Amino acid sequence: MEQKEYSHMTDQDLLDEWKKLKKFSIINGFIIGFLAGIIFYSVIKNTWGLLTLIPLFFIYRLLNDSRNKKKSALQKLLEERNIKY
Repeated sequence: MEQKEYSHMTDQDLLDEWKKLKKFSIINGFIIGFLAGIIFYSVIKNTWGLLTLIPLFFIYRLLNDSRNKKKSALQKLLEERNIKY
């Protein structure tokens, strides 16, 4: 959903969407932490290569996911409507 569609949603629909995106953020954070652990292990064992580059690529992809942008747009709209989330 785009920000335009968010402005036409009811308060309850916005809160439901916020819960979905919050779950995504928690799972996303766990995956990023796991991949960072793989990179840390790779650095400790002095094994540079694919074991380091592949997790870096996946972390980059997870951080630039479109759902992160949707979450910030939704958060801004919830604050404008004075809805506690």
